[in-house]
Amino acid sequence: MKNVEVLRDFYARYVTAKVECKDARICEAFAAIERERYLGPGPWNVLTLSGYVSTETSDPAVLYQDIVVGLKTERGLNNGEPSLHARCLDAAAISPGETITHIGSGTGYYTALLAYLTGRAGSVAAYEIDPGLGAQAASNLAHLSQVRVIGESGTQVVLPQSDLIYVSAGATHPLNSWLEALNDGGRLIFPLTPNRGLGGMLLVTRVAPNSYTAKFICTATFIECIGARDDATGESLVTAFESGNAAAVRSLRWNTPADSSAWFVGADWWLSTLEPEAFSA
Repeated sequence: MKNVEVLRDFYARYVTAKVECKDARICEAFAAIERERYLGPGPWNVLTLSGYVSTETSDPAVLYQDIVVGLKTERGLNNGEPSLHARCLDAAAISPGETITHIGSGTGYYTALLAYLTGRAGSVAAYEIDPGLGAQAASNLAHLSQVRVIGESGTQVVLPQSDLIYVSAGATHPLNSWLEALNDGGRLIFPLTPNRGLGGMLLVTRVAPNSYTAKFICTATFIECIGARDDATGESLVTAFESGNAAAVRSLRWNTPADSSAWFVGADWWLSTLEPEAFSA
């Protein structure tokens, strides 16, 4: 085994163990997918709290760490933190053959992981609004027959019916089109992010018509999802997340009046601390 393959194997075991992944296939996916294939030639820029730092090397071995790598640093577009995505992929509970929509595919690294988990019998529709990144993703993913890259916004189109919608950009609210596209038992994972400070990765599951469980998986910060942000809602979310009780969220309600169990109330949706069965119509 080549040195970089040894490092990739350790990286896969490390990032999945770090977040206690239960599905062993996620470790297999991280070990199988070559990160350098999707990030272009080095040197690469790695995000830190004080800005980007150059790797000053083109050796792909440097990529097999739990680091955020810049794709377009002038715009803050990055290939996100592997352990965060490992946690989200585990929470998504992907079965082979599922239909997946990925919004914000970037250059395709995490799209490739989604494709690995659903397998050849499944399908992945990958939306990328940035033309340059979308072109790179289409090239990088061309060898995967189950993946289709669409150079459009995942917020402005009618999405295919999906078992999983995986969003890689920060929204202030779940779009109606996302909820409508979920199959029975379908999951939506997206970063619910305020105007400033940390937000959280929210997992929403359609358990019945107009009935959705919801829970936060972990804290998160992402670049803004164009078409899925409202400034007033984003400001209100600052206060909600600062309250520190996001872990109490149990369900999402859509187009129903909020009650006293509400953790946060949006325009036509709200998050409740009760299970959906406790107040479903």
